[in-house]
Parts: sequence; C-alpha cells; structure tokens
Amino acid sequence: MAFELPSLPYADNALEPHYSANTFSFHHAKHHNAYVVNLNKLIDGTDLAGKSLEEIIMATAKDDSKAGVFNNSAQVWNHTFFWNSMAPNGGGRPSGALAAKIDEDFGSFDAFAEKFKASAVGRFGSGWTFLVVEGGTLKIVNTLNAGTPMTDGQTALLTIDVWEHAYYLDYQNRRPDYVQTFLDKLANWDFASANFDAA
Repeated sequence: MAFELPSLPYADNALEPHYSANTFSFHHAKHHNAYVVNLNKLIDGTDLAGKSLEEIIMATAKDDSKAGVFNNSAQVWNHTFFWNSMAPNGGGRPSGALAAKIDEDFGSFDAFAEKFKASAVGRFGSGWTFLVVEGGTLKIVNTLNAGTPMTDGQTALLTIDVWEHAYYLDYQNRRPDYVQTFLDKLANWDFASANFDAA
C-alpha cells in the first residue's frame, strides 16, 4: 500500500496572514509531496513495503545504506507533525497538565518560549526544533535535516520547521520573526497537550 500525501488539517489559507496559502502551495503540495513520491519509489518491492511510516523510520535510522529511505520517510512524518503543530487561532499558552509541566521543567512559560525561540533561531542550516518528553522530562531539541526525535527515544509534542523553504516566502531571511509568530499566533497547544497526555 503506497503512502499518500496527507491533507492539511485546515484550509490552505486558514493560517493567514501568519502562514500563507502561497507558502503551502510549495511547502505542502510540492516539498512534502516529493518526499511521499520518493519514499514510495524507494520502498517499492522491498521488505519495507507495507510497513508503517514509524516502522520504516526506526528500521532505517542507523543504516547509512538506507539514508535515502530514512530521509524521505522522516520528512513525511516531520511535515505531517508540523502541520498539526499549527492551528488557526493558535499560539498563546497551553493549559492543564502540559502547562504545569512546562512551569516545572523550564521555570515558567516565558522561560520556555525564550529557550525555544533561541534554539530554533540558532539551528544552523536546515532542521527542526521540537518540544519533546523523554524520561518524564520536557526538553527542547534540535534535529538536523530529516532528524526526528523518535529515533532517540523521545516523544515529540510540538515542532517548528526551520528549513528555509518553510518560511522564506512569508518572512524572507527573518527567521526570528517567523519563530516568534509561531509561538504567538500558530502553535497548536491542544495538539501538544494531547501528545503529552498520551505519552
């Protein structure tokens, strides 16, 4: 069964003016779709065909001979997770158990937000910044290129894509503005809280 490009969880203009339909036309319809197409070609006729995305990621993560499969499968997963990490009328602060845990592990939400922004802005080159839980503790981690937290035993709660194509049409080279807007206007804390509760 071939993988298909997942639909966006909202209309392509639902995040405007903070994240544009024009950006989605490239980032979702072209970049994300290319990873899906490439992955299907790479696994066709192999023992990975028929496995779940997560199974493929874990099976290829430490195998240099399968770097292409890992990069494409992890990017399909990362992008799908990123679309769900944003929501119309998002941003602001979480509530409930996740909010309490952020206060416990980072000192305050403001301290978390400052650290998350610094981490995302400081990610050199292409990659991702994730809020994860590992061993019962919240952490902010950066991954390079297609890296994804599950391969390090971490559970992702929320992510921002800091590959340049993720924001260049809307923000040009202003990555700090993009990250701040993500925190203020886009972050889907209901999604993050659900992931935290499930972990």
